[in-house]
Amino acid sequence: MNDTAITYAPLVQGFFLSAGLIIAIGSQNAFVLRQGLKKEYVFTICTICFLCDALLIFLGVGGIGKLIATSQTLMLIARWGGALFLLFYGIRSFCAAFKNEVLSVDKSKGLAAGLTWAIVTTLALTLLNPHVYIDTVILIGSIASQYPETERFGFAIGAAFASMLWFYGIGYGARILTPFFQKQISWKILDVLIGAVMCVIAGNLLWPIIVSV
Repeated sequence: MNDTAITYAPLVQGFFLSAGLIIAIGSQNAFVLRQGLKKEYVFTICTICFLCDALLIFLGVGGIGKLIATSQTLMLIARWGGALFLLFYGIRSFCAAFKNEVLSVDKSKGLAAGLTWAIVTTLALTLLNPHVYIDTVILIGSIASQYPETERFGFAIGAAFASMLWFYGIGYGARILTPFFQKQISWKILDVLIGAVMCVIAGNLLWPIIVSV
């Protein structure tokens, strides 16, 4: 029973970390929602978003994560850096809960201009955003390095699975989810939950350092 809990721990943590980073008010999410409402190229757009995230996550976990794991100094820097970033992100989420923000989705805009346009726009919104590299390659890769090499793959799977659920969920569930995203109280609740998750993960990163002192 204890072995099972240990085995699934990185997968679950990867899932919640990725979910917390993805769920935010932004142009990419608004675009996916908008296309979901219009039922235009939904599968293609959601698949591109998910595959880009998954590729960057696995690059981070397999590349940067592996590099960091080979150095005790880099491991310590990654542990403290990741924890501080997550604490900052968590506090920012708590602060965002006090703002009156909603995700605006304009159904009247004539966005569609063909499949090529949809693909190019999705790639641009995904890959030209510098935060996507910070979140996936650097942050997720660094945190994955805290796990034994045999468990990092599970961490990456959990993180990628969160991305898949999110993008296909908002793409195909747009008509159901849009009223939720347009309510201020919904984002306030999400921000508080995300803030709590980020702070818990940061605490888990620092705990081994604290108990070893």
